[in-house]
Amino acid sequence: MILFLRALFFIVLASMLWVTTWASLHQPLGDFLRGGVIRDPWVIATLFDAYWAFIAFFVWVAWKEQSPAARVLWFLSLIALGNLAIAIYMLVQLFRVSATAPDALTTVFTQRQPGRLALPGTLTAVSIAIYLLA
Repeated sequence: MILFLRALFFIVLASMLWVTTWASLHQPLGDFLRGGVIRDPWVIATLFDAYWAFIAFFVWVAWKEQSPAARVLWFLSLIALGNLAIAIYMLVQLFRVSATAPDALTTVFTQRQPGRLALPGTLTAVSIAIYLLA
């Protein structure tokens, strides 16, 4: 199961990097935000759906990460980068365990972390830079 989850989140990460790069080359984020499409009811519904899912995922991350600073940085990363941040978080968790350990899934989903700052800090900084450049 660990190998399947690693593959799944690599696919999520790769596809999100591809689709956001493709979309950015076709329409800058700033143009999208200024355009009328953001007022479309289905765009709004999809954004609500996505952001509530990001917040739901964050609840689990906040439980796992014991440092308040790490929690804040992961929240900012998840809200700004969405599934890119989710895939990165999951890959980090999945590669911390041996794929052959009998309790690997239990470890991934229930072991709390001290709350490292480097990765969520870097992701937050990158997301701020992306939004400022948009």
